[in-house]
Amino acid sequence: MSAGDGYEMGEEPERTELTNKSVTKAIRLLRSLAAQPRTGATVTTLAKASELSRPTAFRLLYSLEQGGLVDRIGTSYVLGWELARLGRHADPYAGLAAHAQPVLQELADKFNESAALSIPNAQDGLDLVAEAAGSHVVGILSKNMVGEHYPMHASSTGKVALAEQSADTLRALLPEKLEAFTPNTITDRATLLNELEQVREQGFAIIDNELEPELLSLSRPIRDSAGTLVAILTLNGPRTRFGRAQIPEALQQMQQTVDQLVELFWRDSITD
Repeated sequence: MSAGDGYEMGEEPERTELTNKSVTKAIRLLRSLAAQPRTGATVTTLAKASELSRPTAFRLLYSLEQGGLVDRIGTSYVLGWELARLGRHADPYAGLAAHAQPVLQELADKFNESAALSIPNAQDGLDLVAEAAGSHVVGILSKNMVGEHYPMHASSTGKVALAEQSADTLRALLPEKLEAFTPNTITDRATLLNELEQVREQGFAIIDNELEPELLSLSRPIRDSAGTLVAILTLNGPRTRFGRAQIPEALQQMQQTVDQLVELFWRDSITD
């Protein structure tokens, strides 16, 4: 950036000095509005959800309304037509993957294994959007898997995503007999439902020899401030190097990575 942009080469200010507080608060409002029912929400509700004063929320919503980013219907606000139009032109994963890559690489380097970030989608389960590798690779993980899809019941990533669904939904979604990838794959739906209940309780999922022989994989959910699952962090390795004795340390480090990713994705802690 040149001197004409406000500062000399090599004198870039701290990121916090570049942040516009009004824009940050407006982003928080939009996120809060997205978490509301499609019928919308009042200024008071949105102000409380965004931790803003009501006058501040009203001023920002008025400005967003003028730009078409929100619409007002009676006393309620909904996400606007212009926001929907702009969204159709956005790559949903490019920026997210770029921000996540250094953090994934740090995790992969620590264990010298493979780390991945996946995003749930409404069509066919999960999109793997970013990955990082240590110097070791194993089996199907020896190639770039970005854009590929995991079998939901036979991957730790898939188990985290499935655990978000109710038992009744899963019974309707999954056949009684599931596809086997190894002799250790869970192929009985009732058995899988029991394991998914464990995943919900413990906050992580494991596969051990279930997708391919000797592959151990751990996954943790990444949630937004409303508790919604938005991404899944996964660490993979062969059991000859990445065994069950390393699971506690790996899970602890993965939680730190999750916390880093949350901070990267949602830098909006500025208050009034």
